[in-house]
Amino acid sequence: MGEKKATRAAYGEALVELAEKYPEMVVLDADLTQATMTKFFAAKYPERFFNCGIAEANMTGIAAGLATCGLVPFVNSFAIFSAGRAFEQVRNSVAYPHLNVKIVGSHGGPSVGEDGATHQMNEDIALMRTLPGMTVVVPCDENEMKQAVEAMLNYEGPCYLRMCRYATEGVTDSFPGYKFELGKSATLREGTDAAVIACGIMVPMALKAAELLEAEGVSVRVIDMHTVKPLDEEAVLKAAKETGCIVTVEEASTVGGLGGAVTEYLSEHCPVPVLRHGVPDEFGRSGTAAAVLDYFGLNPEGIAAKVREAIRRK
Repeated sequence: MGEKKATRAAYGEALVELAEKYPEMVVLDADLTQATMTKFFAAKYPERFFNCGIAEANMTGIAAGLATCGLVPFVNSFAIFSAGRAFEQVRNSVAYPHLNVKIVGSHGGPSVGEDGATHQMNEDIALMRTLPGMTVVVPCDENEMKQAVEAMLNYEGPCYLRMCRYATEGVTDSFPGYKFELGKSATLREGTDAAVIACGIMVPMALKAAELLEAEGVSVRVIDMHTVKPLDEEAVLKAAKETGCIVTVEEASTVGGLGGAVTEYLSEHCPVPVLRHGVPDEFGRSGTAAAVLDYFGLNPEGIAAKVREAIRRK
């Protein structure tokens, strides 16, 4: 695995790297430029940057207006605000008219750590999934994040991009010719006994869990489901038929997120044991990022335990 870097840091770099190629891109922020990493874009392209202050709902409406003028706005705040506080505006001003606005939720999930339950947005993936026509993307590392940003720039329609503060190892750049494609997952490890379908920072964790299980003689497939919506149904169905059981892993609520998407599909097309691993139906906890992730079992050992349980249920 490669060097550790937070996906939010890679996002900030991507905005600057892609700015000249995509002059229609503009960036909006809710007075969190240091945290969302939009500060680099703001410094280099001040005429294309709009600090809207702590007024996320208004910022989303401004972005919708800019989109009607042919621009491609990236709207930035913590996920608790961009997906939570501004949900009505995202729904009615962006998703309903299907405008080309990219909603970005930084600091998603329990790895926000010491900020506590109020800022650990575990429900954003589920919320954004429910919106008709909304594409939901959760990249796992630096390489995937940068490719995802460009893919979103080339996609006409609303998107939700989820990123985290917690730094994790790079994994996709070790696969020659890896290419991000919206709606198309990446199988990072083949396996026959079970399949782990993960997104975001849980992908490196899932790969480590697969290594632990390999030492026990268990063969685990690991699928990087970076696009939660639209779901790569073909990959999900293939994994269910070939391995006989699935474990979904996300740094988010198990209610309505990636786990919900996978179980909804398989219940109708190929019922097999599916265990959803993530944050259960409860709020987060305050502590270091590693401690909170360990509390919820969002680590290689916790994932491996779920895989063993799924195999027992076959």
